[in-house]
Amino acid sequence: METKINESLIEGRNPVIEAIRAGKPIDKLYVQDGCNDGPVMTIKREAKKHDIFIKYVAKERLDQISETGKHQGVIAYSAAYEYSEMEDIFAKAKEKGEAPFVFILDNIEDPHNLGAIIRTANLAGAHGVIIPKNRAVGLTATVARTSAGALNYTPVVKVTNIAKTIEELKDRGLWFVCADMDGEVMYRQNLTGPIGLVIGNEGDGVSRLVKEKCDYVASIPMKGDIDSLNASVAAGVLAYEIVRQRMAK
Repeated sequence: METKINESLIEGRNPVIEAIRAGKPIDKLYVQDGCNDGPVMTIKREAKKHDIFIKYVAKERLDQISETGKHQGVIAYSAAYEYSEMEDIFAKAKEKGEAPFVFILDNIEDPHNLGAIIRTANLAGAHGVIIPKNRAVGLTATVARTSAGALNYTPVVKVTNIAKTIEELKDRGLWFVCADMDGEVMYRQNLTGPIGLVIGNEGDGVSRLVKEKCDYVASIPMKGDIDSLNASVAAGVLAYEIVRQRMAK
C-alpha cells in the first residue's frame, strides 16, 4: 500500500486551479482576503466543488509562507500521502477476520500528535483512522515522518462531518467510546466488538456534539498532580485497553 507522494507548496492561480482539477489531495488552501477577481472566483468555485476548506488570510501571511514570492494571492498545500476511502477500513477488517476497530480524531491540530496516533493505531491493530477535512491537521510531511512508516499500512480517511460519520458507522454496527475526564474509568467498561475510539482536540477535548453521539465516555485514571495526558498518549492508553479486552475474549 505504498501511497506516498511529495507534499508540496502550490503557489499561483493557474497552478492551484490545475492541482484542484487534477484531483490532488489538498490539505490547506489559503486565499488573500478581499481578493475576488475572475481567477480567484474560479478557484473558490473549484474548491467548493471538491469540498476544500478555504482560509482567508492577509497578504503578509501569504508572503511569509511563499517560497517563490509569486503566490498571486493563492497558496495551497497538497498532502504528503493519498487519503483512503471508508471501504478500505472495512476491507482491512474483513481481510483480517476481525471486528472493525477505528480511531476517530476530533480536530487534532498538532502534526506530531497525528503522526504518533497513526503509529499507535497501526501497532494496536486498528483498521483505520478517520480525521475531519477542516480545522485539523492533514497528512503533512511531519505527520508522515512521525508515523514511522505506519501511513503505508493504515488507511486514513478524511470526512466532512465527524458527528454524522459516527451516526453512519453506528448503522454499520460500530459503537463508540470517547476519552474524557468526566467518564467512567476505562477498566470498568466493555470495550470489545466493533468499536470506534474517539480522541478530542489537544486543548478542548471531544466537542459536545461528538460526545453526545458516543455510546460511552471513558476516563483514564490520573494519579499525578496535573489533570490531563497529551492527546497521543491518551489515545495509546485507551487503545491498548481495547487491545487487552479484545485479546482476552
